[in-house]
Amino acid sequence: MLCCFLCLVSCKTKNEQSANVVGVEKEGYAKGSFGYDREFLMEHYKDLVVLENGESSILISPELQGRVMTSTAKGDEGKSFGWINHDLIASGEKKEHFNPTGGEERFWLGPEGGQNSLYFEKDTKFEFNNWYVPKELDTEAFNFVESDENQAFFEREMKLVNYTGTTFDLKVQRNIKLLDKEDAFEILGLSIPETVNMVGFASENSITNLGTERWDKKTGLLSIWILSMFNSSDETTIIVPFKKGDVEHLGNKVTDDYFGKIPKERLQVYDSVLFFKADGKERGKIGISPQRALPVLGSYDAKNKVLTIAKFSLPEGVTDYVNSQWELQEFPYSGDAVNAYNDGPLEDGGQLGPFYELESSSPALDLKSDEKSTHVHQTFHFEGDDADLEKLARNILGVSLKEIAEQQ
Repeated sequence: MLCCFLCLVSCKTKNEQSANVVGVEKEGYAKGSFGYDREFLMEHYKDLVVLENGESSILISPELQGRVMTSTAKGDEGKSFGWINHDLIASGEKKEHFNPTGGEERFWLGPEGGQNSLYFEKDTKFEFNNWYVPKELDTEAFNFVESDENQAFFEREMKLVNYTGTTFDLKVQRNIKLLDKEDAFEILGLSIPETVNMVGFASENSITNLGTERWDKKTGLLSIWILSMFNSSDETTIIVPFKKGDVEHLGNKVTDDYFGKIPKERLQVYDSVLFFKADGKERGKIGISPQRALPVLGSYDAKNKVLTIAKFSLPEGVTDYVNSQWELQEFPYSGDAVNAYNDGPLEDGGQLGPFYELESSSPALDLKSDEKSTHVHQTFHFEGDDADLEKLARNILGVSLKEIAEQQ
């Protein structure tokens, strides 16, 4: 049975009549479980939204931009799939550049770097000390609009300025929907065995140009950017399938130098798939161009036998994507449609995580006044035995568990 309830810690919303109100009650769940993270987050954030279908649950925070904080496929005692920065949240500290509070799926806007960047002020060098996440995407809340039995709606109006000084007035709308195995069949094209535990959710993310002028390439365009933070481990591997073909026609297979060239022992690239180590021990980011990209990527945690899949919008034939590399760019619309990130120590010895990310982006959006564009990102976690997960990995990602294990 599908249900939704709002975890009210301190204050009430206008929509409380459509949700069951629950309080915080300690149950002593083990760290790493969904129950532990649910109780922890209820202590520090108000108005959390929980969507449930049997043992499958997701937890959403309006305070953190309608962010899906974490999920489970096995109820409160099951594994918590989202990476949560417990220490930072408990401290109450607000960091200057970025607050890596965690969360399994969050809304951002691109580009990150370049002359159209939203994260660097004009004429500053593209280095970490000058990188600031806009507060609207980091510390400020989205408005909780309403919820029903299996989805929740959020929105926020904002005004942002890019590196060139262009101002963007926009409205963000975010709809989060809990998915079941029938939805998974429709989206992924194969049946999920009864013996496999699954949790899935979809985010429908829209932006509307509230300004009076059309957004223009010359002064910068935005893109919808969805990022998912997961728990890294020595036995977790990111898998990214892509289109096979020669460099002359499709370009490079992968961009692997966002934060310096990634060593071969951490990134194995083949004709139509790559494997990227997700251990949280060395910072690196990869990207796949829209000419090469397929609308899916994933990861496999061999220790816990968890297969994670991200499926997303990828308009056919569209090649203008914002370029997020940290430099002034000759080609600001030759960016990537798909990214993955492995966290690691920064130059000063500190670290944001550790975690890893699976990411997707919309094309660059040259929206007219009052025009709207939407990007959909779907996340699935499957827990089961090797035989079941083998079938899912082969059919969705085109690789076997043995092939993944050989990359470790």
